[in-house]
Formats: sequence, structure tokens, C-alpha cells
Amino acid sequence: MNTIDVDKQEAEDGKVISIFAYISILFLIPLFAANDNKFARFHANQGLVLFLTSIAVGIVSNILSWIIGPIGSLVSVVGSLGILALAIIGIINVVQLEAKPLPFIGEITIIKPL
Repeated sequence: MNTIDVDKQEAEDGKVISIFAYISILFLIPLFAANDNKFARFHANQGLVLFLTSIAVGIVSNILSWIIGPIGSLVSVVGSLGILALAIIGIINVVQLEAKPLPFIGEITIIKPL
């Protein structure tokens, strides 16, 4: 998913609700509350991908903790910091009214664009 062109008014209308997309399961709020807003839908997709990535990091770190011990804890800390950094980048994109994909994971499309 590349940067999408959105109408500035549409982005402004979806700005506040799109911030929720980057707070864990709250990506559902812009998905359902502003489903017809292209900007909010883009960020809901980014939030969903980030949420699924955080679940995957959690599973991997738990398995590694169980098998190897301290390495799982390290993966958990680094992964959590990475997820937090991506969430902050996403929120900054929303505030700047940009529909830019997140680094590393932003090209994944689960929620179809309008």
C-alpha cells in the first residue's frame, strides 16, 4: 500500500478518530465509525497490521522465553519498543494528515481501500 491521495477535508474529518487506529485493538473504532472515510480506513488498516504484528512478537518472545530464557525477554523488550515506535510514527502521520505506510509492515493490506 503506497501513500494514498486523500482530500484534505476528508483527512481533517477523519483525523481524531484515526489516532485510535494505533492504540492496540482500538483500530476497530475508525474501521466501524468512519468506514466511508478513505483516510480513516487507511489508518485502520495500518493499525490492524500493527496489532497483528504485536501479537506475533508476543507469541515469538513467549516461545523463546520458554525455550531459551533471557533471549525471549530481549525479543519482548526490543519488539515492544519497535511496536511503540511504529505506533508513534502512525500517530504523527495522522496528525500531519498524511496517509503514509508504516516502515517495514505498512505495505501489507488487509482492509481493502475505498
